[in-house]
Amino acid sequence: MMLLIGAVCASYLLGAIPFGLLLSKMLSGQDPREHGSGNIGATNAMRTGGKLVGILTLLADIGKGALPVALAMTAELPEIWIAAIAAATFLGHIFPVYLKFQGGKGVATMLGVMLPWQPLATLFGLLIWIAALKISQYVSLASILGALALPLLVACTSDSIPALLVGMLFASLVTIKHSSNIKRLINGTETSIKSKPDESS
Repeated sequence: MMLLIGAVCASYLLGAIPFGLLLSKMLSGQDPREHGSGNIGATNAMRTGGKLVGILTLLADIGKGALPVALAMTAELPEIWIAAIAAATFLGHIFPVYLKFQGGKGVATMLGVMLPWQPLATLFGLLIWIAALKISQYVSLASILGALALPLLVACTSDSIPALLVGMLFASLVTIKHSSNIKRLINGTETSIKSKPDESS
């Protein structure tokens, strides 16, 4: 039991690593918290440090989500513990202890967490994200729609109650973290990919 609790705690600490901040400082000398949206995710990291920083941040945030879940599945842990590890990793990114619990919006880490655990639902969610982005030109709207679709997609492709509950948690927190984007979408002031990157990451 203590080993499992330790694995959950370690997953949180891994998820809390602010790769957007670290990569931006290492490769560009910039702090993304002081530019653009002030967010540490991939979009603002790209705005702050350039395309390479953004791409590396995206891959790192996906990777840190996928790694602990993949390891838990390889170890054939009970699904309730896989769910706990998945949630802890995601919460680490959203509320990182290293940055006084001020983290990113969780989209890339959510993708990483769910991909090894619920691959079919995740791939369908990614298709929804791509379609929504292509139609609307808003990263934030695509991210919100993809997150909100996740619980339904999990329910349609799996009989896992823990995965459904985790998907509902993710959808709720991603939407809440995009509250400022939602206000701008309603007001018609949200920036699209045609102009400059928005705050979604």
